[in-house]
Amino acid sequence: MSALIVIPARFAATRLPGKPLLRQTGKFLVQHVYERAKRCRLASDVVIATDDARILEAARRFRGQAVLTSPAHASGTDRIAEVAMQSAFARFNILVNVQGDEPEMDPTTVDAVIRRLQDHPAVPMATAAAPFSDAADIVRPDIVKVVLDQHSCALYFSRSVIPHDRDGVLPTRPVDSAAVRPPATDGSADWRKSYRQHMGLYAYRRQLLLELAKTPPCALEQLEKLEQLRALYLGARILVVDVPRPSRGIDTPADYAAFVERYRRRGPHRVLTR
Repeated sequence: MSALIVIPARFAATRLPGKPLLRQTGKFLVQHVYERAKRCRLASDVVIATDDARILEAARRFRGQAVLTSPAHASGTDRIAEVAMQSAFARFNILVNVQGDEPEMDPTTVDAVIRRLQDHPAVPMATAAAPFSDAADIVRPDIVKVVLDQHSCALYFSRSVIPHDRDGVLPTRPVDSAAVRPPATDGSADWRKSYRQHMGLYAYRRQLLLELAKTPPCALEQLEKLEQLRALYLGARILVVDVPRPSRGIDTPADYAAFVERYRRRGPHRVLTR
């Protein structure tokens, strides 16, 4: 089953406009993502899917493959589906969404998600999750949480704290400005086993991807602003690959500044890892 990595790259990001073209490292942010994706062993090809000619031109400058897609797409899933329907990419059975703001995504994580679909032909979608390293991050709505069933399939994704510790079994500590208390790191219970951080990485079988693109966003997706909830709403199983560490996405100017510092500290020819 051949796999294509598609990197959706939108110019008009709300919190960081023009994000794919940030270049303080000497490389475009989307170029970092593209070069990391090219190191995946189980993907036959990589393409950037963008809604903006400026990103298309940037890809041409670093000799990356890119296609122009509609600016009307509500999510990266919809943008990738447009790519999947193009004749040049019709041969791919598995399409992988590596988000355009993930310059430190580990290629082995992407390979692990692709492998999970290859090994489970009855499952239409796979993603990845990692343990939290800092309990305080659990209450952050910008970090998505996932809970799993006994077969490592997703039960639900949320920006809220899930699961909810109703009886206060886990030790807690206060946070600066929230009534919610995250599990503490000092305690008797192993909170790391109860909370998983979702990573913005998806692998779809072609049939499910095209079905998702034909289905309007459901109410849950609109409330949480999480596109993977559309798949759960349709009854699709999503296998979750457990990895040791999450990657660091770029959502804000501070995130990008921290990435630039890590990149400069390690050197441009060093492999970027957490």
